[in-house]
Amino acid sequence: MNWLQTLAVVFHVLFAAAIVGLVLLQRGKGADAGAGFGAGASGTVFGARGSASFLSRTTAVLATLFFLSSLGLSYMFSQQKAPTSVMDTLPAEAPAPLQTEAATQLPMLPESQPAPAPATEPSPAPAVGEQAPATVPQQPAPAGSK
Repeated sequence: MNWLQTLAVVFHVLFAAAIVGLVLLQRGKGADAGAGFGAGASGTVFGARGSASFLSRTTAVLATLFFLSSLGLSYMFSQQKAPTSVMDTLPAEAPAPLQTEAATQLPMLPESQPAPAPATEPSPAPAVGEQAPATVPQQPAPAGSK
C-alpha cells in the first residue's frame, strides 16, 4: 500500500468518525414534547424542524465526502496488481536438489577409482524339456585391424 492509499484510508476513517459524532449530537424529529400530539408547525415548507441547522448541513457535507472517499478507495485498490497464485508471492530461488535414500547411503568413491560395474542378473534356468539358448562367445579382434 503506497502513501496515497494510506492517507485516503486515514481520511475515510476520520470522515466516518465525524459523521457518527455529528449524528449523535443532533436531536431527532420526535424530541419535542408536543410533536407526538400534532403540535407545532408540521405543515411548513421545510418540514417540522424548519430550515436545516449547521449540524445537519455539516453531516450532509461529511456524508458526501465519505461516499467520495469510498469510491476513491475502491478505485485505488482495484488498480493494484494482485498476485494470481500463491506461488507468485514466493521469492524467486533456485530449488534445492532432491536427495534420495540410495544417494545418501552410497559411499563416496575417490575420483581415481573407477566406479564398479553394475551387477547383471543371471538368466533363469530353462524349463524342463526346453533347450537352453545358445550363447555366442565374443571373438577377440584380429591383431592387424584397428
